[in-house]
Amino acid sequence: MSGHSKWANIKHRKGRQDAKRGKLFAKLIKGIEAASRVGGPDPDGNPSLATAIQNAKDASVPRDNIERAVARGSGDAEGVEYEEFWYEGYASGGVALYVHILTDNRNRAAAEVRSTFTKNGGNLGEPGSVAYLFEQKGYLLVTGDEDTVMMAAIDGGADDVEEADEQWEITCPPGDLGVVRSALEEAGVSIDQGDVTQIAAISVPLNAVNAAKVLRLVDALEDLDDVQAVHANFDIPDDVIAELED
Repeated sequence: MSGHSKWANIKHRKGRQDAKRGKLFAKLIKGIEAASRVGGPDPDGNPSLATAIQNAKDASVPRDNIERAVARGSGDAEGVEYEEFWYEGYASGGVALYVHILTDNRNRAAAEVRSTFTKNGGNLGEPGSVAYLFEQKGYLLVTGDEDTVMMAAIDGGADDVEEADEQWEITCPPGDLGVVRSALEEAGVSIDQGDVTQIAAISVPLNAVNAAKVLRLVDALEDLDDVQAVHANFDIPDDVIAELED
C-alpha cells in the first residue's frame, strides 16, 4: 500500500473533523445500531459490531450511549431501521470517491449526496464505476518502536506494516482486525486509529489547486448526517500539504 502520503491526508483533515464531535458521535451510534440489528447484540460473535463499538470507545462515546445503541439495534429497545448502500463518483483531478451511506430515508440521502457532489465540482458515477478500485481492509495507525510493532503485527496476522511520519500503518484482513489490535495492545503499542475501511491500491497525486477542491468535496460529504465514510484514492505530497496549511 502507498501508505505515507495517503494517510497523511487523513491526519491533515483530522483537526477539522474533531470540531464536529457531536456529529461524529451520532454517526458512530448509528453504526452500532445497524451492526447490532444485522448481526446480533453479541460483539464476540459479530465482528462488525465489535469494530463499531471499539470505534465509539476510541472516540470517547459514553458507555451508556453505546449500550443503548446495541439494545435499539437488537430490538430490545425502540429504534430506527437503517438502510446501507454506496455512492460512487469523481472529484477534481480524476479522484475516485466511494461513499458509504447509512440512512433511514433513502430519498433524502440521495438528494443530499447528489447536491453536494454538484455544488463542489464532483460528478456521480454509475454503480461499479469506482468500487473495483477499492478493497476492504482492516487498518490500524499505531505508535511504537519498530521491532515491537513489527513483531506484534506479524504475530497478529497482519498483511503489511508501513512507516508513516513516526507512526506505523498496519493492514490486515477485515475479519482479523480485532486479533491484530489485541496483539499490538498486549505488546504495549499505542493504537491511534483502527477501523475496517476501503483502501485503494493506486492513488492519484494532486497539486494544490485540485487538492483544495477534493478536500472541500470530501469535507462536505462527511458533514452529511447520512454519510458514514468517504473513501478516496487521492495522494497529496508533503510539499502540497505544507502549501495548503500556509
